[in-house]
Amino acid sequence: MPYVVVEPCIGVKDKSCMTVCPVDCIYEAEDQVFINPDECIDCGLCEPECPVNAIFVDTDVPENWKSFIELNAVEGRRLGGG
Repeated sequence: MPYVVVEPCIGVKDKSCMTVCPVDCIYEAEDQVFINPDECIDCGLCEPECPVNAIFVDTDVPENWKSFIELNAVEGRRLGGG
């Protein structure tokens, strides 16, 4: 179950999550950061670091942000070279 970055990150991009990620699976895009699900080891270190509570386990993403699961997969893989 990889983690997913959702809408509250847009325009904020605090990047604290990137600092604590032990496998560097979080990538910066123009408006927000994305997690590559193929690289995420589900350690959960990123979630408490987000100041806007924009990181969820993919199974816990609120209904109104479910589209971000696929968006993270596509953009995370693209930005991560996968």
